[in-house]
Amino acid sequence: MMIEIIKDIQRKLRNHREVYISNEEAVKQHIILPILSSLGWKIDDPEEVRPEEKTSEGRADYALIKDGKVVAFIEAKNLSVNPAKAVQQLAKYCFDMGVEVGIVSNGRVWLIVKAFEPGKEAKDRVITTIDIVEEPPERIIVKLSCLKKDRIEKAIEICEVLNSLDNNVKRLKAFGISEGDVANYILTISIRRAYPPEISHPSDKITGVYIFHEGKWRYLPIPHGTLKDALMALMSYLSEYEDEEERKIIKRAIAEISMRNISGEKIIALIKAIEKEKNIKVLIAL
Repeated sequence: MMIEIIKDIQRKLRNHREVYISNEEAVKQHIILPILSSLGWKIDDPEEVRPEEKTSEGRADYALIKDGKVVAFIEAKNLSVNPAKAVQQLAKYCFDMGVEVGIVSNGRVWLIVKAFEPGKEAKDRVITTIDIVEEPPERIIVKLSCLKKDRIEKAIEICEVLNSLDNNVKRLKAFGISEGDVANYILTISIRRAYPPEISHPSDKITGVYIFHEGKWRYLPIPHGTLKDALMALMSYLSEYEDEEERKIIKRAIAEISMRNISGEKIIALIKAIEKEKNIKVLIAL
């Protein structure tokens, strides 16, 4: 998973800073290429990732290729170099080849550059800055996702939307709305007619369960279900993340619950206890 790759790179940058300060090749091999690979690029395939790509302005460290066309240039530096100082040279590579997206990285800081914009100098066309050390992995993943192979053509647009989102969150905070409330609002945009378990009634006809787990909302359909069906579906889902012995215990518990007449209040209490124990959030869809 990409989050594990980012966490591993954060560890490398903390523990082996002296290596990356003086060794550009280590930055490429240990940081840039693993990230490109996690974004869906075949780093050992010259039809997708080409090192030392020649332009009339010099050689770019990497060219990203899609459908036979260069879609982005990457300029790598060692950790001692401020990547902003390489933006001008990167912009020349992009301009020479008509490439819209430029990327500069010293391993820790990644700059995504919009190659063309009338009236703006190259340094003012940096549209996204990513700090691998300072930012949380979840935020890094979203920002880097614009460089995925299947999204690269929309990279500039995605960056601009994320910038707009950041600015609007700041405006909402200025109105007194907390970051937590904004985050919950965004996470539940696509969720309709779903409520916390304690609001549900035993007689409700349940259509499914939403589970916020590992940073994502997941939906488990339960056609014509009951609260008890929702509890069993939740337990079955979570059992997939346990070892074999624990799965057997959960399976026996599910079988026992299915045979028993359990009050709605008890079922709700069990779901709330699971939420607390597993650090998840559950919504019941009606």
